[in-house]
Amino acid sequence: MTVTHEAVARRLRDAYAGGAVAPLRDALDPTDAEGAYAVQTINTRFWEAQGRCIVGRKAGLTAKAVQQQLGVDQPDFGVLFDDMRVADGGRLDPARAIQPKAEAEIAFILGSDLPDADTTAEQVATAVASVHAAIEIVDSRIADWKISFADTVADNGSSAFFVLADGGLPLAGLDLEGAAMEMHVNGAVASTGVGAAALGNPLNAAAWLARTLAERGEPLKAGDILLAGALGPMVALTPGDHVEARIAGIGACSFTCQD
Repeated sequence: MTVTHEAVARRLRDAYAGGAVAPLRDALDPTDAEGAYAVQTINTRFWEAQGRCIVGRKAGLTAKAVQQQLGVDQPDFGVLFDDMRVADGGRLDPARAIQPKAEAEIAFILGSDLPDADTTAEQVATAVASVHAAIEIVDSRIADWKISFADTVADNGSSAFFVLADGGLPLAGLDLEGAAMEMHVNGAVASTGVGAAALGNPLNAAAWLARTLAERGEPLKAGDILLAGALGPMVALTPGDHVEARIAGIGACSFTCQD
């Protein structure tokens, strides 16, 4: 019996409340990008119909080592909804997540549209209104994080929440590629990295995202938030954790994992 994309989408939606489910191998080949994005789109449209508003996109799998681990040669993306944002310095109720992890990223807010399917990093740079330190709280509706490429894509890029530094900077003069990152959990360094981890430069990740979405007929728009990919290893969260991301030359942001 063939498992439909609609059924897989419903399975993932139900997991938000009912808990993690088994990997989606019965419905999606591990590298089935087309099928996985079809499932993601079904849920995106469902959530929009429920009143959730899209505020941007996230790029994932921007590190070559992670791509190799999952047997793919490209990043992926997920949708950012308004209710996924946690205030800088705010709190995240751990009951709203299943198996959350935090990763530090560089984020952009766009000042103009990026409609071109051939968008370059230089064109992204021209469109960027501000650059922010960010934390993505990733989560998986797949049990024990045993994900394939198709699993994470179908599951909205394993997204959950994000924190954006209140203070953004203009792009001019910033060293995105060389920006050193430290993520502190409860005052101790838990993850380190550098801007170049995101496809060599976060602007490259943003350009890939812009091209991909333009090809799909869903181009990035002025005002969109772009998370450009992890700069270092993600760290599992436990209730009570205080997390702060510091990105040299760009800024810092934080949140606490408690109700």
